[in-house]
Amino acid sequence: MANIKELKKRIKSTKSTLKITSAMKLVSAAKLAKAQARIQGFKPYSNELDKTVRTASALAKDYSHEFLKESDSKNAAILIVSSEKGLCGGYNSQLFKQVKNFISENKDMNFKFYFIGRKVKELLSREGVSEEKSFSFAKAEPEFEEVKKVSKELANLFVSGQVGKLFIAYNSFLSAIEFESRVSQVLPMTVSDEEKEKLAEEFPVDFKYEPSAEVILDNLVPEVFNTTVFTSILDAVAAEHGSRMTAMDNATTNSKDMIRNLTLTANKLRQAAITTELTEIVSGAESLNS
Repeated sequence: MANIKELKKRIKSTKSTLKITSAMKLVSAAKLAKAQARIQGFKPYSNELDKTVRTASALAKDYSHEFLKESDSKNAAILIVSSEKGLCGGYNSQLFKQVKNFISENKDMNFKFYFIGRKVKELLSREGVSEEKSFSFAKAEPEFEEVKKVSKELANLFVSGQVGKLFIAYNSFLSAIEFESRVSQVLPMTVSDEEKEKLAEEFPVDFKYEPSAEVILDNLVPEVFNTTVFTSILDAVAAEHGSRMTAMDNATTNSKDMIRNLTLTANKLRQAAITTELTEIVSGAESLNS
C-alpha cells in the first residue's frame, strides 16, 4: 500500500488533470454549440436539395449527367474524415473499424485513400494502407469554398474515369453524446429503377422546366455533390466536438472519484498512524509505571 506522501503526490497530480479535463470540456461544449447550430441549419437544405434534384433527374426524359453515369471500373476513391487530435473517446477508433469492415466487404475494389484529419490515417497506415493525398483547411471548421475545391478534385477523378465510384467515410452527428460511423457513396449519384418507379407513381405529372431541364440540372447536380461533401464534413466536426466533450466529462468525473478515494485512503492511513502512535505512548507510559 502507498504511504501518505505518495498518496498526496497522486492527489496533487490528479487535481492538475482535473483542471485540464474541466477546461477541455468547457471548450468542447462551446465549439459543439456552434458546430451543432451550423449542421442543423445546413443539413435540411442539403437533404431537400438532394431529394429534389434526384427526383427531377430521374423523371426528366433522356437526361444524362457525368455525375449520374454508372461505371464498371473496379477502381474507387474514399475520402476519410477523422480528427487531427485525440482525447475524443471512440470517435476515431469506431470510424477506423467501419472503414476496415467496408474494405473487407469490397475486396474486389481497388481503393485510393484520401484523408481529412490524421488519426484514422495513422491507424490505417499500420494496416498497410497508403494515402493518395491529405487535405487541410485554414480552420478546424472549413468554409464551403474550401470544401468545394476538395470535392472538385475528387470529382475530377470520377469524371476522368480514374475511379468508378467515390465514397466518403465520416462520423454523423446524432446528439451531444451519440454519433454514427458511416461510409456513403457520393458518386455516381444513382437512382435505382425501383426508386424511379416509386417517383413516377408519386409524381404522375410532367414537370415544366424553365429554361430547360438540362440547363437547370446541369447546374444543380454538381451543387448537390458539393453540398453533400460539405454536410458530411460539418457532420463529422460536430460529432468530434460532442465526442470530445463527453470524453472530457467522463474524465472529469473519474478524476473527482479518484481524488475522493485517494483522500479517503490517505485519511485512513493518517488515522491508523495516529492510533499506532497513541498506542505506543500509552504502552510506554504503562511500562514506566509498572
